Amino acid sequence: MGEQAYQPLRPARFEFIDIRGLRHRVALWGPESATPIVLLHGFMDCSLTFQFLVDQLPADWSFAAPDWRGFGGTESTGTSYCFPDHLAYLEVPLDRLTSAAPACVIGHSMGGNIASLYAGIRPDRLRWLVNLEGFGLRSLTAAAAPARYGEWLDQLRSKRTERHFVSPQQLATVLARRNPRLTLARAQFIAEAWTRPVAGGYELATDPMHRLLNPVIYRRDEAEACWQRMTCPMLLLLGEQSEYLPHLGADGTAARFRQIYQRLTLTTLPGVGHMLHHEDPAAVAATIVHFQSEQA
Repeated sequence: MGEQAYQPLRPARFEFIDIRGLRHRVALWGPESATPIVLLHGFMDCSLTFQFLVDQLPADWSFAAPDWRGFGGTESTGTSYCFPDHLAYLEVPLDRLTSAAPACVIGHSMGGNIASLYAGIRPDRLRWLVNLEGFGLRSLTAAAAPARYGEWLDQLRSKRTERHFVSPQQLATVLARRNPRLTLARAQFIAEAWTRPVAGGYELATDPMHRLLNPVIYRRDEAEACWQRMTCPMLLLLGEQSEYLPHLGADGTAARFRQIYQRLTLTTLPGVGHMLHHEDPAAVAATIVHFQSEQA
């Protein structure tokens, strides 16, 4: 590719914890702390790619970032994944990593969605939340359920495999081509974080079962009922060029967000898309630092 991978300013260290019988990898940055900021990655991502953002945030901040089940260095279930289960797999590490104190959380996409639901279910559990593009999905009607269950059953019959690559550089080339806002150095770092060596090359470090359709239809009214109970301050950070907001958040406009959330700071960053913390981590970090200073 002609460019070296991004070099971390503060490389991650790792620990492994058991959560409901699965061995989870947790990436750690900064000084040891009983109350680190918990970082929750998005779908098909892993904890390590928070590196760019961590490097732009204050050096005296501490972070703990678990990989969700079947992503990165965390064990897989070997079966299809039910979205509400993520709530149970968040509660345990929050208790262990933050000593049961009110937690500060930064979540991207799926991680932001899980965190915002949890913050409404357990209103006293979060001190503040930074939600990076975790704005929910478009609501589906009950009429969609039969076809959705049928498609899911059909997918279960098929063998699921992940795409193979000759090298992480091959994936990096794909990532940089798909997202022109991503530097080649960061694309290379992400590709190395997302892959693992196998016979004949590399594969994505992701359980293929994650690619199955979620058989349970999304009910936005249920999600909003949880969001409305959130009492902690939340920064909802959106990308001006987000690829997903027009499709998935079409019924969640800025005005609607302000109706739902009790203590909302809503900010749109110019020149970035859905992967805003990969594309412009400095701008994301500056916004987070300002938000955090207002909560002190």
